Amino acid sequence: MFGKSSKAIDPVCGMSVDPATASSVEHEGVQYYFCSPHCAKSFEADPVKYAGK
Repeated sequence: MFGKSSKAIDPVCGMSVDPATASSVEHEGVQYYFCSPHCAKSFEADPVKYAGK
């Protein structure tokens, strides 16, 4: 899905992250990537709040 130079956007804080090294969570069949475990936990606590961003 992502090439070597592709970046993903952390849906919690908006930071650009590298999917190869980022924390990630799957929600409703979509993989989301995060800058830190803290942002991943925030997403997991309320994915509907962040998944639409």
